[in-house]
Amino acid sequence: MPNLHKSGAEDISAYIHIPFCEHICYYCDFNKVFIEGQPVDEYIEALLKEAQLLHQQYPAASSKTLYVGGGTPTSLSAPQLDRLLSGLRNTLPFTEGEFTVEANPGDLTAEKLDVMKTYGVNRLSMGVQTFDNRLLKKIGRKHTAEDVYQTIALLEEKDFSNVSIDLIYALPGQSLESFRDTVKRALELDLPHYSLYSLILENKTMFMNWVRRGKLELPDQEVEAQMFLETIEAMEKAGRHQYEVSNFAKPGFESQHNLVYWNNENYYGIGAGASGYLGNLRYKNHGPIQHYLKPLKENKLPMIEEELLTRKAQIEEEMFLGLRKLSGVNKEKFKQKFNCSLADIYQEKIDVLVAEGLLKETAEALMLTQNGLFRGNDVFEQFLIESDN
Repeated sequence: MPNLHKSGAEDISAYIHIPFCEHICYYCDFNKVFIEGQPVDEYIEALLKEAQLLHQQYPAASSKTLYVGGGTPTSLSAPQLDRLLSGLRNTLPFTEGEFTVEANPGDLTAEKLDVMKTYGVNRLSMGVQTFDNRLLKKIGRKHTAEDVYQTIALLEEKDFSNVSIDLIYALPGQSLESFRDTVKRALELDLPHYSLYSLILENKTMFMNWVRRGKLELPDQEVEAQMFLETIEAMEKAGRHQYEVSNFAKPGFESQHNLVYWNNENYYGIGAGASGYLGNLRYKNHGPIQHYLKPLKENKLPMIEEELLTRKAQIEEEMFLGLRKLSGVNKEKFKQKFNCSLADIYQEKIDVLVAEGLLKETAEALMLTQNGLFRGNDVFEQFLIESDN
């Protein structure tokens, strides 16, 4: 049993995974399956049972954020979405806060949006990736730039204003001009939140196979760095401040759910292949759907991996995750959490990284410099602790 509560129940957010897609993208390595022929209704019932079991075994005072991701949650029909969202509201202690659902342009309908509004969904995250139709086809997306505009028009009609879009840069065959056009068109939508990720080649994806066979050429590192720099400048100019390495928002529209991750706080991971963090327990669920359903039929949690984190591992995670935020790791919060100061463990390394221009230290916090942002992984690995403290 993890060390979860020092004094009664605490807040525990929830990530809910819907693994179904109407189409599989070439770069994606998330746990997903083609929706046709899948036991979708059975999966939703099992997922709600898992939520119930988790809340019974690891009670939460409240769930301050809910995030339904995938896969493609909007590949569910409106009645299925209704069952899922009503079940979550009845099971988890969510009363108010940020409730996000991921969507694909072209999958959203007025009926599905009405269902979301009924159950308090107040934020949408949409996978746009690029506005270049040629590139969308190349990466295996089934939507077009026109679908994005139609979906945004529908959201405006339904008075849904808290919308975030994901974009991917350093795509195969993507020029700086194409990328600049995508950023320009994204900002013209005047949305409160944008996430921009560089393409990461994952094993077992079609992209990785093509790269290995020499069938795919990616932009070089200099072009990728230029894309990242121009993103930061364009977002800043448009009043979207960078609050995390890959995320930009109007003040007050930062993703509260993602901040739960970066602040190293607790969350339920519900669904096939989902990961959660409860007290000092990190766990992962069975990925294949039948393997996920089986233990739940016997009223057992579907965890396949469980790791009780040592204090050392928790401190390292606090650093890796916290430094992704532009505000960095707060010294006072660190001290309250671990009963020792950052300086006690890391001062020597901090001094070296500050001297190298990768970190900035203030009285309140430790944060990456702009140069540090470009070399994040080099910085993060400096915070591995060589021996237990």
